[in-house]
Amino acid sequence: MTTANPLLQQPEGKTLEFKRDLSSPRNVLKTLVAFANSAGGRLVIGVDDARNAVGVADPLDEEERLCNLIADGIAPRLVPSVELMSVGNATLLVAEVFPSSNRPHHLVALGPEQGVYLRLGSSNRQAGPDWIAQAHRAAAGQVFDEQPMPALSLDDLDLAAMTRLFGPDRVLDATRLQTLKLLRPDQGRLVPTQGAVLLFGKQREMHFPDAWVQCGRFRGLNKVEIFDQQEIHASLPDAVTAIELFLKKHAFKTARFGAMQREDVWSIPLTMLREAIVNALVHADYAQRGAPMRVAFFDDRIDIESPGFLLPGMTIADMQSGVSRIRNPVIARVFRELRLIEQWGSGVKRILDEAAALGLPTPQIAEIPTGVRLSILLGSSHQIGATAAHEPPLAHQSEQVSAQVDAQVLTLLKHCATQPRSKQELLAVLRLSNAYLNYKRHIVPLLEQGLLAQTIPDKPQSRLQRYRLTDRARALLGQPGAKETS
Repeated sequence: MTTANPLLQQPEGKTLEFKRDLSSPRNVLKTLVAFANSAGGRLVIGVDDARNAVGVADPLDEEERLCNLIADGIAPRLVPSVELMSVGNATLLVAEVFPSSNRPHHLVALGPEQGVYLRLGSSNRQAGPDWIAQAHRAAAGQVFDEQPMPALSLDDLDLAAMTRLFGPDRVLDATRLQTLKLLRPDQGRLVPTQGAVLLFGKQREMHFPDAWVQCGRFRGLNKVEIFDQQEIHASLPDAVTAIELFLKKHAFKTARFGAMQREDVWSIPLTMLREAIVNALVHADYAQRGAPMRVAFFDDRIDIESPGFLLPGMTIADMQSGVSRIRNPVIARVFRELRLIEQWGSGVKRILDEAAALGLPTPQIAEIPTGVRLSILLGSSHQIGATAAHEPPLAHQSEQVSAQVDAQVLTLLKHCATQPRSKQELLAVLRLSNAYLNYKRHIVPLLEQGLLAQTIPDKPQSRLQRYRLTDRARALLGQPGAKETS
């Protein structure tokens, strides 16, 4: 037994899986079907759980058996490359599957509705009816957002919103709308496409119930405690600005002074985030039901989740290298016309490049059960909870404060700007009761971050206790003469 072969050193994932033997033929066939329906991959048989090459007992017989299993158990017909590989004294059986143009493939035993599988990370996932329908459209050369909606007319589109976004100088007549594929002929009349309704439909969510965005601000690093949320039901182009405003609501900006000029610096990388938001809106699978786009703001990162698996043939490595395939060409074309997209297909690569330029951790991309998640990781200087000893000074010439300040925090700090306040007074301004849990959630973090200080620190429980601003908080609020203390 040996693990010297480089193939055996690779982790299992979207395009690679190891099996001990053919004792569970259905699981083997599920993997091959999932590879064919996704981005292709290699199935290596003869490797144990410890990643040792133990080989197959009768290589030629097992090769023939695998080919028969594939021929009898998978439809439409799948013809992978099956070969034998020697690793030390062991012989492995390797089946390589390429992305198929005949998808969706399925297990014959389960049928075309229950037997379709997709590759999600290192596991196989049963495909739902939405994905199967999309695969059939793709096989027929049809694109989802270009399809007509015969029951609707131009009156079902918000022409006022279109005029506002495109500007008064752009003529949006029938010819122009057909060029943008917002309208197309159907049975002798012009009707909106699905892309047009997604972009500008007056009753968009009646036709596409999940075409909205769920935003949340969470305290900490997980979704246990949410303290602000918003549902965004604006048109897709307007949703970009609405999401940005929600993120800004829970960020703050400071002044940076250079050569005789002032520059406002946000505590979150807005350019990267805007790119990620646009990318998610353009590439979302709006045919999928059950999952809207989600934006989750944590203390250390911002997750942007877009519904819909990667398009067949695409991998996360492809996205990271700048390869792009457009799922919704109508939406993408309109976003391009509105200058929300600068360059075709370069969004993810630009996000990664900007993170490197800003010195931020590399954004993480992952496939999740509902689609794709892009995580913009905030550097330590952007996170809540960074201790004062590790924070950069905020002198009059500039540097960004290393604490995440939300709207409620600013409300509390401003309430203390003129005089120290009691615990009850601070909670009352937030319309909260004078309960210990509210004190722990809203005042204690400000003490820990060095934004508030007690007027009687030697007697924390004194009934005369008040809370005053620190120099750091005054600097954050831009009060004259304030300076940061360590």
